[in-house]
Amino acid sequence: MTDDRVFGIMCLNKLSDYLDKEKLSEAKSRIDGASGLVIIYGVGASLACEPDLYIYADLARWEIQKRYRGGEIANWKTDNFYDDALVMYKRGFFFEWRVADRHKKENYRKFDYILDTNNCANAKMLDANTFFCALKEAAHRPFRVVPYFDQGVWGGQWMKEKCDLDKSSDNYAWCFDCVPEENSILIKVGETLIEVPSINIVFLHPVELLGEKIYARYGTEFPIRFDFLDTMEGGNLSLQVHPLTEYIQENFGMPYTQDESYYLLDAREGAKVYLGFNTGVDREAFEEDLFKSEMGDFEFPANKYVNLFACKKHDHFLIPAGTIHCTGSNTMVLEISSTPFIFTFKLWDWGRAGLDGRLRPVHLEHGVKNLQYYRDTEWTKENLINRFEKVGEGDGWVEERTGLHEREPIETRRHFFSKTVEHNTNGIVNVINLVEGGQAIVKSPDSSFEPFVVNYAETFIIPASVGKYTITPCGVSKGKTIITLKAYIRC
Repeated sequence: MTDDRVFGIMCLNKLSDYLDKEKLSEAKSRIDGASGLVIIYGVGASLACEPDLYIYADLARWEIQKRYRGGEIANWKTDNFYDDALVMYKRGFFFEWRVADRHKKENYRKFDYILDTNNCANAKMLDANTFFCALKEAAHRPFRVVPYFDQGVWGGQWMKEKCDLDKSSDNYAWCFDCVPEENSILIKVGETLIEVPSINIVFLHPVELLGEKIYARYGTEFPIRFDFLDTMEGGNLSLQVHPLTEYIQENFGMPYTQDESYYLLDAREGAKVYLGFNTGVDREAFEEDLFKSEMGDFEFPANKYVNLFACKKHDHFLIPAGTIHCTGSNTMVLEISSTPFIFTFKLWDWGRAGLDGRLRPVHLEHGVKNLQYYRDTEWTKENLINRFEKVGEGDGWVEERTGLHEREPIETRRHFFSKTVEHNTNGIVNVINLVEGGQAIVKSPDSSFEPFVVNYAETFIIPASVGKYTITPCGVSKGKTIITLKAYIRC
């Protein structure tokens, strides 16, 4: 570019630049008086003017978190490049990303191009029309988000083998297999793959994706998440509790809480799950020991206070908010929950330091206010463990209701089948995982979408707009009995 063609390149790289009236006024004056090409870039650049060409740079939230950890980026209005990554993440989660999402939703239809910035060395750009067409297509057919695997202090070895991951990694603790707020999706254009945040589909097509009833209740949030917790040859998760609905509303302004369940994809002999209080627990003694353990010189006697249940493959443990819980070592859990997963109050973490070498934080002040002590041994056995109920059967298939608890908004259904099973979204988004079997194929009875093949342990989303669909064993599983677990919001 030569000086006679370009007036200038202005970088307003902090949102604070736009909130500074003098800087913004100066920028607008320079733009108004320009006779050549003006390029403006940075966070919220469109606030400075109505551009003739609008390129929106998008970035997956997991990539943002990796850059936090690597000291590559800082939070808004800070230079905290080497701050605690968890603190940076929470600042992003609660504030920055919500502001950025609001700005993006207001400007979608102004975009001319979308810039995929997930790979700094290989940025890719997609015209807005193709971008919008791809997201509309996704809202009318089955799809998967891009899974994200991460290490943890208690991580295991199961996913490394089953999901063909980096064998040199010490462990993998989590897989975020269906968390549209943080996962991304891939758009294939020719032979090029463009990666963008999957929350774009929720923002642009909430009714088609979620369904009218779910959109009315949750707005542009995806209310169901599926993730994996791998403790095979690893350690116990932290002993924890999630806030009651009334507590999260009053203290954090969130309309709903994280009710969840553990579905055992696999478990070794002797594996255990901590769930509910032992009958007759002394509340005062429990809390006294809990606060003593926070000081770091006392080992909390978890087995004295909390039930420890044996578990095996395909067990289902229900965990309504307010229930003390965690899984032990040598389990592979499909965790099904409501979306606000960041509201986990750790009570005891077995005295461990995190991967960063720092003692992992607990949250006793919030945690003890949410514990439901009436959920003792007998109550837990009756209400929260393997509540399987046959609700239908046909030629080559059986359907079971597996939960969740009455206090929880998510319904889960398990299908055993060797032949085609007919499903219907009934206007509500479905989330499904193939929990047993090598392969299955999802089809439309009227060919409204292309057949969609899923593999063992993969989670996939069926938008509400799909309506009727079928799932059939295929490939290596053809003619064999396989199992899916489906979740949807009760209405």
